[in-house]
This record gives sequence, C-alpha cells and structure tokens, in this order.
Amino acid sequence: MNVNFEHKKLFPGNVGPPTGEMGTSMFWTGRNRLFEETLGRVEGWLAEEGYVGSIDVNCIVNAEGIHPPELTPRFGSPTIALQEEAMESPTGEFFHDLAHGKDPDLQVHRGYQVGVRVVLPPFPFDDPEVYDENSRDAPVVFETDDREGIHIEDARLVERQCRAAGESGMPLVVTGKGETMAEARAQAYGRIDDVTIPNTYCRDDIGRRWIEGDGDRLRTWGYLGA
Repeated sequence: MNVNFEHKKLFPGNVGPPTGEMGTSMFWTGRNRLFEETLGRVEGWLAEEGYVGSIDVNCIVNAEGIHPPELTPRFGSPTIALQEEAMESPTGEFFHDLAHGKDPDLQVHRGYQVGVRVVLPPFPFDDPEVYDENSRDAPVVFETDDREGIHIEDARLVERQCRAAGESGMPLVVTGKGETMAEARAQAYGRIDDVTIPNTYCRDDIGRRWIEGDGDRLRTWGYLGA
C-alpha cells in the first residue's frame, strides 16, 4: 500500500488558490488499519470484478475515524512520478505484469519520498498574455549532468536546449527519497537547486507537516500500525 499526502494549495503553509497539485510526500507500507477500513472493505468485490491497477482513496483522517470522500481508479499525476522514484524493480516490468494479469513482484524503497512540482506564471491561472510574456519557451538549465529525480512534464528540446513547452506552466516534477522524510526533502530540494528556470516557483514545505506532527498523530490514532 502506498500512503501519500497531497499538497493542493499554491503557497507554503497550505494557503492560496487551489491547484491540481503542488507536491506530494509518501511512503509504502503493508496492510494496516488505514487499509483495512478503506480498500480492505471492498478488495474481495474488486477481485471478483477483475479490477487491475491503482486505486487512490482520498481520506480525511482524525481521531474519530477515516472519512473517504473520493475514490479514483487510476494512477494520479504527479503521484506516478513519485511512485516511480520509489520503485526499485523495473517500472516497465511492473506495468507489463499488470497488463497481462500477473501479480507484479514490485520492490520499493522502504523509506520516504518527496515530489515537488516546479511551475511558471501564471500557474494555476489561465492568462495567455502573462504566459507569453514570462514563461513561453523559458530555458530549463541543468547545472549538472545528473538527471536522477527529474521528471519532465511540459518541456521540449529546441536545438539541444531544454525549454518549457505547452500552455500549462508545469515544466518539471522533481523527486527525492531518504530513510527519513527530512532526508527525502533535502534530496528533492537539492535537485531543484541544480535546475535554473527564469521566473519559476514551487512550494518549499512539501513533507514538512509529516515531520511537524502528522506522522505522530497517525501513529497515535493507530492507523499505521508498527
């Protein structure tokens, strides 16, 4: 089971307008109370129906219980980029086994992962004039040859120069992992520091809430097990 925490608001501290997603923190775990009281209640039915693939259960969780308002039967974005960061077995084999009805032998990193979406103005708004003035064809400059953790969204090569593409203002997702959430944060933001894009911005607090108490609360309430 994959446990992930989405960060929807534009600015650090979870304020500002909503976006599709500004970043995600996550880890992988075995069966626990969080699973048993959500997908565990329908896993038999899903198996009977022959369902194959990812299911994302959006949950509001507190001391009183688990409240799942939304269920999404697909891989999410940019969550899939962060899940791939944690996959230690080949991604292609994983999807091949899913497509052919096999039980994938999925090996994943046992620590924590953090993914950050790097965006350009006027994201998350639609303003073609602002985009043309500030963001269209913005150069994406990599300070090193290392591309580990760099996931291209809307970017392209123009005469061997990487540039922002499309109209979304979402050129990159940058990921990191570590034995602790703090280590995963440090790696992800260190990789962002090695990329230069004019006018770009991102949230600097992805994963911080876990460190500042969310992890302790979930364990105290008994949802995560050992």
